[in-house]
Amino acid sequence: MATLQGKTLFITGASRGIGKAIGLRAAQDGANVVIAAKTSEPHPKLPGTIFSAAEEIEKAGGRALPLMVDVRSEDQIADAVKKAVETFGGIDVLVNNASAISLTPTVGTPMKRFDLMHQINTRGTFACSQACIPYLAKSQNPHILNLSPPLNMEAKWFAPHVAYTMAKFGMSMCVLGMAEELKPQGIAVNALWPRTVIATAAVQNLLGGDATIQGSRTPEIMADAAYAILTKPSREFTGHFCIDDEVLASVGVTDLSKYSVTPGATLIPDFFV
Repeated sequence: MATLQGKTLFITGASRGIGKAIGLRAAQDGANVVIAAKTSEPHPKLPGTIFSAAEEIEKAGGRALPLMVDVRSEDQIADAVKKAVETFGGIDVLVNNASAISLTPTVGTPMKRFDLMHQINTRGTFACSQACIPYLAKSQNPHILNLSPPLNMEAKWFAPHVAYTMAKFGMSMCVLGMAEELKPQGIAVNALWPRTVIATAAVQNLLGGDATIQGSRTPEIMADAAYAILTKPSREFTGHFCIDDEVLASVGVTDLSKYSVTPGATLIPDFFV
């Protein structure tokens, strides 16, 4: 069985939520985790900082490198990648998890918010991939994993929040193009998306609060699915738009009850699936 022991993962937005959960799962194998996120000081509405996440990752058995990175800045990305390589000797996995969301209609989306979503989601994913590819190319089993949806080009996914959908689909278009582009170098590029809403700070603060959380699954389902993808041979598994429960089913995990925030609750489907 392949593991992530000794591998170096560069995870954006890893101070909390799904990004942190992926880091913690990798840490159980003894992986090196670069926590590339913005939160260095405690936030009143958002739990965790890069330093508290680093502490958790080291307790779980990994090595952590907390770096304050705004993915809108290519200079900050370049500095972080350089520090990651200096500290751990290379990069084996890039997880593009950092994301901004605003479920607003066209007239209700300020251009500042439009720009933020596109700068973090699409541009940030492209910039981080660009910076990591030269190092991924030297890895034995290199992976890029974008936390983005399948490209379901149906009007119903665009109409309620066209700006957000465009920004998330931009991440998925990076998968479509880069998977083919990087195939000769053996770098896998895949997307992962949840079947149901995942209990994160964004859901708590922006998507319905406690009522939505009750119908959600925990970030650990995404972490376990990501682990299953990242331990696959990169030359054999690339260009896929994966859904968490389907990935787990493919490795024999079909009882997903442990991932429910509220046992037995009706689960709320996520967007785009």
